[in-house]
Amino acid sequence: MGSKCCKGGPDEDDVERQRRRKLLLAQLHHGKRVKAAGQIQAWWRGVLVRRTLLVAALRAWMIQCWWRTLVQRRIHQRRQALLRVYVIQEQATVKLQSCIRMWQCRQCYRQMCNALCLFQVPESSLAFQTDGFLQVQYAIPSKQPEFHIEILSI
Repeated sequence: MGSKCCKGGPDEDDVERQRRRKLLLAQLHHGKRVKAAGQIQAWWRGVLVRRTLLVAALRAWMIQCWWRTLVQRRIHQRRQALLRVYVIQEQATVKLQSCIRMWQCRQCYRQMCNALCLFQVPESSLAFQTDGFLQVQYAIPSKQPEFHIEILSI
């Protein structure tokens, strides 16, 4: 019986050792799983943070694009308004110059008409005398003055 007693002890010790070994292996395996789960959770949190930052950056970029478009549109509208004002002023200047030049031409024309009226022979004197002979003027001057007007552009 004594040998049985001694044999039963080591078997229980072996069982206890195997149980402790299994427990230790289970704890190691559990620790590895916890560490792996922590790494997966850290990676996932990083993915979520990067995704959030990307969304925020895209929204900021969209706002910047909208603002630049708005500023460019305002600049374009101001340029168009200034161009319209410039064109109107330019057209008014050209029209004013044209009117003044036409007025100057009419003034010159009137002065020439008045000067020609002074130099025309009256219709009552169709005959005149030179060297004792009476000469008759056959050509009757026309009612319209004949002269050449040359308009020079300045």
